[in-house]
Amino acid sequence: MLFIVIGLVLIGLNLAGIGVVGTWNWDFFGDLWKFALPFGCAAVWWVWSDWSGLNKRREMARMDKKKDDRRKENLVALGMDTRARRKAQKQQR
Repeated sequence: MLFIVIGLVLIGLNLAGIGVVGTWNWDFFGDLWKFALPFGCAAVWWVWSDWSGLNKRREMARMDKKKDDRRKENLVALGMDTRARRKAQKQQR
């Protein structure tokens, strides 16, 4: 995502004519590669993260967290929150 943002910022700066980036041209053999490089890096990153399983591990971690949160909410809703009950018993003593 960072590479995409960088590429969009470069294009925006060029279109607005700000700084050195504003002087870059869009010729195929000119400075076009400078605009395309961040998008190419993003594509390489996505291919690598899919190939290495990084995306799947992150997705599984998010699903596990949701499952744990949902389980805790259900226990509290059923009045079966054992930790809260233990704390209440300790405070009464």
